[in-house]
Amino acid sequence: MTVTDHAGGPASDRAGLRVTYGGRVHPAEEIARGAAYELFSADEAPGFEWCPRPGNGYPWRRFVHATEVDAVHGGAEPADDTDAPLLMPVHRDRGWAYLHQLSQQPGAAADPTLAAVRASAVVRPGTRMVKVLSARQLAGYVRGWLPHGFCYREHDVAHLRTPAGMAVLRGDSEGGDVAYALRWRAADPADYDVPVGPAHRGLMALPPRDRLGPPVLGTGFVPSSAQLVPEFVTREFADLPMPANATLLAYPAEGVEVVLYTYQAEQRGWLRLAGPQWRHLLAAVPGLAADQEYVPTGEAPRSTRLVGTYAGSEYEAVADQPGGFRVLAMTRAARYPVEAAARRVRTAVWRGVPCLVLREEGGWLRLRLRRPDPDGVAATGAQCLERGVYEVWAPGGELTDDRVADVPYPARHE
Repeated sequence: MTVTDHAGGPASDRAGLRVTYGGRVHPAEEIARGAAYELFSADEAPGFEWCPRPGNGYPWRRFVHATEVDAVHGGAEPADDTDAPLLMPVHRDRGWAYLHQLSQQPGAAADPTLAAVRASAVVRPGTRMVKVLSARQLAGYVRGWLPHGFCYREHDVAHLRTPAGMAVLRGDSEGGDVAYALRWRAADPADYDVPVGPAHRGLMALPPRDRLGPPVLGTGFVPSSAQLVPEFVTREFADLPMPANATLLAYPAEGVEVVLYTYQAEQRGWLRLAGPQWRHLLAAVPGLAADQEYVPTGEAPRSTRLVGTYAGSEYEAVADQPGGFRVLAMTRAARYPVEAAARRVRTAVWRGVPCLVLREEGGWLRLRLRRPDPDGVAATGAQCLERGVYEVWAPGGELTDDRVADVPYPARHE
């Protein structure tokens, strides 16, 4: 159930949605366009939790992924932009348990069955991506941080709807009674990488003292005793330009999804959508006024931005998927589809370690390691801010191979 300023009983009572799960038929609520379901029961059932809501005659509930249910009755037609689920080759002796066991073995990435399943998790232009945040990170994104680091397809994690369930996706050691998340649409598959293979071997080798969050297994799946979730990372841990209509979300223990803010690209800020009854969800967020209607990012100039060309001139652009890229302009008449788009990034080398240059202040540069490994972390003294993300300040005069490059996107017009 997704809400902005209200809650209530299952809409399935009105829509007639029923889901067969474990041999029983339950009233249900669709989640993420059918990627998952919230099942309801009037009586206690195995795996169901007690979670009464006002006006709801079904005090027991359970979240399940679409791949776990036996049948769906009375649901709407699947959305056109629904992502494909994980696909597993049929084998009489190798089911889900076998696959999950492989996904948790650091040396199993080359197994043909595991590799085939992982390859079925595809990011395409417009895929909804999710990054789970702490309260501190939420404050950072409201103030101008950009998507980076480990993230997931919404389709694969739609059944994780409570702080306890989403803990497996957290990239730091912080916790709380509310889970937060950033959701955005992918501009292009080239922005994302799967953390497997030699390029990410250094991540696997980082000792516990030098990392936050769970270890990187190198199989492309989240470390978990119960979940089979494919993970992605932004390529070389780069910041991605914030696309239009990205959202910041809250997930309290009730299991509802509350839309806190939506990103207004032209105004470079976040418009609050949550009503007064949800403002308590922001109480733990440092430096954020819960009653502020609009929050400009106030970001310092950053080295990662989206640029596009139109009629022979270069403009700042915005990703507005699934429709493509357009000129970033305040007036609707000037929001032309660009003829070509690129993500502009600045890179450099410090102490022999390849880095991204995030910003510059008073002759010092904020760097992020592009390929973290134990040697690079030791050489630079970089601090782990979240799973896989290592940053450090460096004197500008010590950098070598300092350059700005454009990573091109295919322009799409729909």
